[in-house]
Amino acid sequence: MTEYDPVDPPVALTIAGSDSGGGAGIQADLTAMTAHGVFGTAVVTATTAQNTRGVADVNPLPADHVGSQYAAVADDFDVAAVKTGMLATAKIVERVTELAAEADAPLVVDPVMVAATGDRLLSPAAEDAYEELIAAATLVTPNADEAAVLTDEPVETPVDAERAGREIVALGADAALVKGGHLNGEPGDGSVVDTLVRAGDSDGDQTDPTVDRFETPRIDTDATHGSGCALSSAIAARLARGEPLRDAVAGAVEEMTEAVRRGYDVGEGPGAVNPTAFGGE
Repeated sequence: MTEYDPVDPPVALTIAGSDSGGGAGIQADLTAMTAHGVFGTAVVTATTAQNTRGVADVNPLPADHVGSQYAAVADDFDVAAVKTGMLATAKIVERVTELAAEADAPLVVDPVMVAATGDRLLSPAAEDAYEELIAAATLVTPNADEAAVLTDEPVETPVDAERAGREIVALGADAALVKGGHLNGEPGDGSVVDTLVRAGDSDGDQTDPTVDRFETPRIDTDATHGSGCALSSAIAARLARGEPLRDAVAGAVEEMTEAVRRGYDVGEGPGAVNPTAFGGE
């Protein structure tokens, strides 16, 4: 008989929608967490009928069932970090905000509000409901379009990204990472610039937010489906492992380049990023 030799990884939780095409949502989240040596648990907020060519249907789950899933996870696991993705409706956003208040763990909020086509995914009521969730967040990770929704101003350049990050932090978040994949005017040729704004400590010497920019090579591909999900989940996994916030963001951003470069060429539409390419170190 072979000896039982289990591992005891940290546990992270994703609260997000399911992608039937496998490239984003819960599927990408759990893969990214596993790649970082973290055990991933999941609360599904909606099911979708989608593939590499688009989304055909979205079916939000009842907010009470979202709460039941969370209760089952919280009752059995020592969750060390939480990330949220697509929350679908105002009621689900409000319920998840209540649940976040119960969780004694870092909270990464990926505000999935705008499709790659530029279409808004949430009702105005659901967008408004995000304000309280953002105020509870350790980190908010909008792309340029989502940052524009959150701040009611265009986000087109790294200067805009910093301004938006400061405004999101002013809403109460500990930090904001405004992703640069859709920005114009990056300082480096052929690069992506992600902007991290961290709130100052009003009880100490530092009161003004700290701004860090991470510049990485831009990969010549349209196969970026799931990139936001994978990045926010990688950061949450690193936080679950006990990494400081800046280190977690810097490490995940650097690894994201390889996840895009080694993306999945599957389906008839643009492919998806490859969360297994994360090194996890």
